[in-house]
Amino acid sequence: MAPPEPEVFDVVIFGASGFTGKYVIREALKFLNSSSSSTSPLRSLAVAGRSRDRVAAALRWAAAPAPPPEDVAILVADTSDPASLAALASRARVVLSCAGPFRLHGHAVAAACAAAGADCLDISGEPEFMERVEAELHEPAARTGSLIVSACGFDSVPAELGFLFHSRQWEPPSALVSVEAYVYLQSTKRIVGNIGTYESAVLGVANASQLQALRRSRPRRPRPNIPGPPPPKGSLIEGHNPLGMWAMKLPSADTVVVKRTLSTLTEHPEGLPGAEETPEYAEHRKKFWSSVKPAHFGLKIASRSLLILVRFIITGLFIGLLANFSFGRSLLLKYPEFFSAGMFRRAGPTEEEVKSASFKMWFVGHGYSNMDSSMELGRSKPDKEVITKVSGPEVGYITTPIVLVQCALVLLSQRANLPKGGVYTPGTIFGPTDLQQRLQENGLSFEVNTTRAMR
Repeated sequence: MAPPEPEVFDVVIFGASGFTGKYVIREALKFLNSSSSSTSPLRSLAVAGRSRDRVAAALRWAAAPAPPPEDVAILVADTSDPASLAALASRARVVLSCAGPFRLHGHAVAAACAAAGADCLDISGEPEFMERVEAELHEPAARTGSLIVSACGFDSVPAELGFLFHSRQWEPPSALVSVEAYVYLQSTKRIVGNIGTYESAVLGVANASQLQALRRSRPRRPRPNIPGPPPPKGSLIEGHNPLGMWAMKLPSADTVVVKRTLSTLTEHPEGLPGAEETPEYAEHRKKFWSSVKPAHFGLKIASRSLLILVRFIITGLFIGLLANFSFGRSLLLKYPEFFSAGMFRRAGPTEEEVKSASFKMWFVGHGYSNMDSSMELGRSKPDKEVITKVSGPEVGYITTPIVLVQCALVLLSQRANLPKGGVYTPGTIFGPTDLQQRLQENGLSFEVNTTRAMR
């Protein structure tokens, strides 16, 4: 008699014992229900990592004060063991990849999913990793029906959905030209960043030349047609803006991901058809993308205190000076609290610090009130301003798990309406879905602040 086939789980959380992973477990457990009457499509869940004991401890932490559900399986897999990842991917409909830095651990997970035909969502904010996965795994994933989507956390879904929400406020005959996103982090206690973000920044700077070489080796993607001249670059730090705050340009994955989505939209103006989408969804998808206006996009960190921005500058200087040397990198990674002026620490934030933090992201858009006056677009300055806002709880350990889990639930419930497979950005896949509504029902908000004429 042949042994029974291994159980296939709706979702497998890989990297479950990490800082973010245990919060992802806690968020996923809210939607796990084996009852056929439940509205959640998440019927089965497994958690995975290198150490069974550490994963089990993370599961107990996430389920507390209740005991862990008995039907949540614990799987052992390691990114240095391809066979273990292949076995994991073969038992998953959707893998949630939480083990970073992703340039070290993420590619092997995505490759296993592409080979097995499993969908894979990760929370990476690392442009080189994301673009390399697209370059190397898009075709294999498309063949097997594996949908691979990076940046399904605070990097970069609030920026992507926030941009799409903002863009759709510019109804004809108005024309959007540029959008600046301002990220404002606040807390009643101390703000402590995700250590994975810090490590990714260090490794990203150290390997910046590899990203440039990768981009040079690939065909140039089409640029969207944006009316009017591009906005001036401006200074590194600005003291005057519509928000009345200090702000500083921030090199981030958000800008890269939004631009990749706009390139895809330029290639596919009606979006990407689903594998077996319904006629109703196809009509909705086309209508949604026809309402999106491309624009120049950038992101800045905003603060009411110039001192906060100085701390970011100090951190950036240390990383820029030391990350290109092996000894410098070892110092940066060993003493994150010192080199980040206290913004990151290896022990991570306390539960109280996580609960006390939140974010606001304003989108300040400039454009023309009447696109029909096309002769004037090249000569006149934008005369219309729209400000929208996305806000929510702490970014690394609360918003990111909310976003990741809701993306997974969309995949589980609406998979036929989505592309068969390939490597894409979150906006490309989830823009026309009900993801924004789901996020609003789970702690995030999207709103229009002001619309005004400019002099």
